[in-house]
Amino acid sequence: MTLPQVLVGRCRSRLWTVMVLVMQTYAPFWDSLVFDGIDEVDVGAVTVAFGTVEVVARGREAGAACPDCGRFSDRVHDRYQRRLKDLPLAEQGFVIRLTVRRFICGSADCPRRTFAEPFSRLAAPHARFTMRLNHALERVGLALAGRAGARLASQLGFGAGRMTLLRRVMALPDPQFSTPRVLGVDDFAIRRGQTYSTVLTSVEDRRVVDVLPTREAGPLAAWLDRHPGVEIICRDRAGAYAEGARRGAPDALQVADRFHLWQGLGRAVETCVAAHRDCLRTPTLSGVLPQITPPASDRPQDDAEPVGRRVGRKKAAHALVHEMLAQGHSRRAIARHLGWGLNTVLRYANATRWQDTMRENRPRPSRLDPYKPYLERRFAEGCASVTRLHGELVAEQAPVTYGMVRAHIATLRGAPSAAPPRPPTVRQVTGWLTRHPTALTEEDRAGLKEVLARCPELDKAAGHVRDFGEILTDRLGSTLPTWINAVDASQLPGLTGFALHLLRDLDAVTAGLTFDWSSGSIEGAVNRIKKIKRQLYGRAGFELLRKMILLQ
Repeated sequence: MTLPQVLVGRCRSRLWTVMVLVMQTYAPFWDSLVFDGIDEVDVGAVTVAFGTVEVVARGREAGAACPDCGRFSDRVHDRYQRRLKDLPLAEQGFVIRLTVRRFICGSADCPRRTFAEPFSRLAAPHARFTMRLNHALERVGLALAGRAGARLASQLGFGAGRMTLLRRVMALPDPQFSTPRVLGVDDFAIRRGQTYSTVLTSVEDRRVVDVLPTREAGPLAAWLDRHPGVEIICRDRAGAYAEGARRGAPDALQVADRFHLWQGLGRAVETCVAAHRDCLRTPTLSGVLPQITPPASDRPQDDAEPVGRRVGRKKAAHALVHEMLAQGHSRRAIARHLGWGLNTVLRYANATRWQDTMRENRPRPSRLDPYKPYLERRFAEGCASVTRLHGELVAEQAPVTYGMVRAHIATLRGAPSAAPPRPPTVRQVTGWLTRHPTALTEEDRAGLKEVLARCPELDKAAGHVRDFGEILTDRLGSTLPTWINAVDASQLPGLTGFALHLLRDLDAVTAGLTFDWSSGSIEGAVNRIKKIKRQLYGRAGFELLRKMILLQ
């Protein structure tokens, strides 16, 4: 009996009635289309209770072939029950209670005496999930890993835990691949700064072919020995990968990645710029503190408060004090009531007119006043270090404190017109030198031109950087030795060491600057690996991480 026939007399809801009518209409192919593998069994009963559809079924065939000798047998030894969970049906759980027969093998030469009835399309031996549900769990596990996958499985009605999903992923076989002609090698961090692994990719197909547990030369050489046929190896300039490639595939062409070469050149340029950081500052006017004559004490100063506001305040205070005096209050009582000082109340009380209380609001003279012009000039020259400026004044026996200098420099920093242009930093100048000229703004070009005009060494370094950029862009690897000799002759810090270091791996560097092969696809694989690592929250072992990398 098929599943639609059994459901006819058992459905009571309108939804199930419609479903059964559809199943009856397409009964010839419904079983195999919607319930893959269920056409291998006969359905005895269907029950719906507590949100779960339960199907009772048994094998349809009269017998089966022995898996060892292949002899057909219909002699039943015994029966047992299997409970198989399937994909949800109409948002309800679906369970198959399958009666499995064990047959007796009739061949005297066969070592197997009994064997279970196979249901290869419905479920694997000893499995509690159907093949369809198992494939769905594998896809969820590969996409979301453990906890996130378990949450999605619960929402979909699969009801599988995180370890169930991870076991499904680990049970999957490794993908089969042919040995790549162009192999990419790069490392990635399992635990940053502590543990690193190696990812191998097919540069032509842009797919990961294997993951090695370390980034040492031995595992890479062993892998290349087991997979002969690699002709080109794209790698960074790590010595371990160079040694492993040389031992495992001595005939393969090693290609150093151009991105890593330019990155190394950038670090060398930064070292060179840092060694000439004094050239980045605008030349300052040198000199000793002048003999300063303190200014006259009656120098006019700007009022701290606008005149109109102060007039209104004085007029109101004078009227208030005289009004309270007229009411019979004493001067001390007025001071206590208003919260003012007694001298303030006396000044208003003794003044006949409010105009008599007005006086010039002059700041008190400071010991720093004679030295303020010097500080303002030094600040305009670009020196904004309070410690340095205070030290210069103290060296000239100026009677000033650190706090005085700091307060005055703070006022200069707050004034928009007084802020001097800051000299470019080492990182800025390095960026100007290593970026393409068309990528620089007009302001950047002007700043670079000014720096190079002040420092001949950096001008020389800029020429070397441009020459290396032309070699890299135009694939002029054959001219690399000439460039190395020119940099060596200039004896620039950072750049000379970088150029001489290229001689240790000259063949791979020359190949990288000559051929179009690069490690771009490998860097993309490393970025995908970072995403997988975040999904696993750092709790996965290497084997699970390797499986996720290979199968995604």
